[in-house]
Amino acid sequence: MAPRLSPFLLAGVAAALLAGAAHARAEEAPDPQRAAQEQETKKKLDAVRAELKALAEQQRAAGGERDDAARALRDKELALAAVAKDVRALDAKVAAQQTRLDELDAEKAGLDRTLATQREALGGLLRSAYALGHGEELKLLLQQDDVAAISRVLAYHRYFQRAQVEQIERLLGDLRRLADVQAQIRGASAELAASRDARAAEGAKLDGERAARAELLAQLEAKLKDQAARLAALGRNEAELGNLLERLRDVFADIPKQLAGAEAFATQRGRLAWPLQGKVVTAFGAADESGRRSSGLLLAAKTGSPVHAISHGRVAFADWLRGYGLMLIVDHGDGYLSLYGCNETLLKDVGDWVDAGETIATSGASGGQKAAGLYFELRAKGQAVDPRGWLR
Repeated sequence: MAPRLSPFLLAGVAAALLAGAAHARAEEAPDPQRAAQEQETKKKLDAVRAELKALAEQQRAAGGERDDAARALRDKELALAAVAKDVRALDAKVAAQQTRLDELDAEKAGLDRTLATQREALGGLLRSAYALGHGEELKLLLQQDDVAAISRVLAYHRYFQRAQVEQIERLLGDLRRLADVQAQIRGASAELAASRDARAAEGAKLDGERAARAELLAQLEAKLKDQAARLAALGRNEAELGNLLERLRDVFADIPKQLAGAEAFATQRGRLAWPLQGKVVTAFGAADESGRRSSGLLLAAKTGSPVHAISHGRVAFADWLRGYGLMLIVDHGDGYLSLYGCNETLLKDVGDWVDAGETIATSGASGGQKAAGLYFELRAKGQAVDPRGWLR
């Protein structure tokens, strides 16, 4: 950062220059007054040099602190992403358990209805059993002359009785089993809900720490408030991204061949879906808060909104990048790359193949952003292009 000099020191510099000019014009021997003036000017110049040195030291220290804060912010955002990913997985587990619980509830209700239709038969069975226990078998024997007929009647009556009892016992057994399974699932759902709440609490804690780190980073950035220095810092971030993209250019040299069966990316111009539905906060080529031209789009979004791949391709990068936060880059072949930055979580890893419309990340404010959103960039042959001409 270009150091700022105090008016006193600037006056000293001016005095020194004037004194030097006067000395150049005069060839006579120096008088005591001029010597004293030169001595005073030298002291002022020494003071200027000392302040410049101090400012340089402060600048280096601020830069080092900024780097430390950026690393701390990176660590916190990666930890937050891991927690958010765990919470997302726990939500899916809870939803699956709830679906299973609903299925068991429906099955139990069906068995309850079946059991209700059997109550009358059960009542008749109990009445028959009661009657048989009070001499009905003897009455049947006395009322029949044919012994074979008597045997058939008694056998049928007892068979019917056993069949009904077994049926009711099966139904009651099913109900007991369902009640047991239902209790187990409710317990598991409660445990998962507790785990989810714990994860959410941890995420809130990390979010608070991230906000504190972002505030610290903002304070340190204030020390670099000189516009030239800020632009230089942003230039380093952009240069890092450019170097990364250069290294990624041939990471998956097999992509053009493996995409032979798919529609060429260049032919999809104007037909690609937006990665996220949100208001354009910063357009391509527009100046951001620092005055630097944007190489992509900044879209407003709620934290955790799904981010979709714009086309088929392979993940070439999925990590934290200074200035861009959690960044995911998809290689679409033929020199085309799509970049998705400032995410809260990354749902794909390097080497994964993705389809158009597939959820690959969730939006956030990583990278020290003030508000949640998505930074989206499109590169063709290494050059940033306006994505709006490609999106429908």
